[in-house]
Amino acid sequence: MESAMSKKREEEFKKNTARLRYAMNTSEAEEEEGEKHDGLLSVGELAKFARVTRSALIFYDNRGLIRPAERGDNNYRYYSPYQVTTANLINTLQELEVPLKEIADFTNHRTPEKIISLFSEQSKHIDRRIEKLLRAQKLLLTLNGIIEEGLSVDEEKIETRWNEEESILVGPQIDYSGGTTIEEALLDFYKHWDAADSDLDLNYPVWAIFSEERVKRGDWVGPDKFYFKMPDAPDRKPAGLYATGYSRGYYGQSAALYKRLIAHIEENGLEICGPAFETYPLNEISISDPYNYLMRVSIQVK
Repeated sequence: MESAMSKKREEEFKKNTARLRYAMNTSEAEEEEGEKHDGLLSVGELAKFARVTRSALIFYDNRGLIRPAERGDNNYRYYSPYQVTTANLINTLQELEVPLKEIADFTNHRTPEKIISLFSEQSKHIDRRIEKLLRAQKLLLTLNGIIEEGLSVDEEKIETRWNEEESILVGPQIDYSGGTTIEEALLDFYKHWDAADSDLDLNYPVWAIFSEERVKRGDWVGPDKFYFKMPDAPDRKPAGLYATGYSRGYYGQSAALYKRLIAHIEENGLEICGPAFETYPLNEISISDPYNYLMRVSIQVK
């Protein structure tokens, strides 16, 4: 009789200990060691199938978002296989930054009409995020291509080569008559496009255009126009033959390079027939020393 009573006390002690350990924030690893319930999933199994973390499931339980189907004698959580989809959906809504209060309202008072409204709203939210990410990707790919070009060129060589047409976004003609500085002109360029299109991504490289007349007369201080190197833009840098050279230095320190290009054009019996495009493949994006930027000047010739 004593032995039976001792055994009963021992079992009761084990149950109470298990409950106490749970109340004292039993670790996730310990929770996985509980008894098995046929047809139900442990928290770790549900996490695996729902593609979420165990800590997320425990958090969802504590916030009343998804309750275990059962609690074992050891107070461990056990879930129905039907809850895999619900757990995954709650996690997806969390990743979409849906407020917990809204998720709780959905899970506790869900109706077909509510879920349709929620899904429709989040689908639009996803579309906006996709558009934003695609725009960011387009910018990064543009910058990456420019930097790769800067790393692959022969900086000492001047050559005449065919350039394909490029999409660019050209700003207004710059008026220096009132004493406008180049920095002020650049600021005006940003203000112009911000006013014209508040959604326009202003993070693309800004480069300079010098007119054919100014190149011919040797006036290379202060561009006629600024432009964005931007894919899918409405303006075009025309396809054609360009004399192209490279040099190192800060913005605007390009006079020596223009002189070398003019000499190359004359020595090869060519004629300037279009504007010069002054660009900086390696600038503050990738170079810390501002006097070591890599500039490129391309002058349209025939």
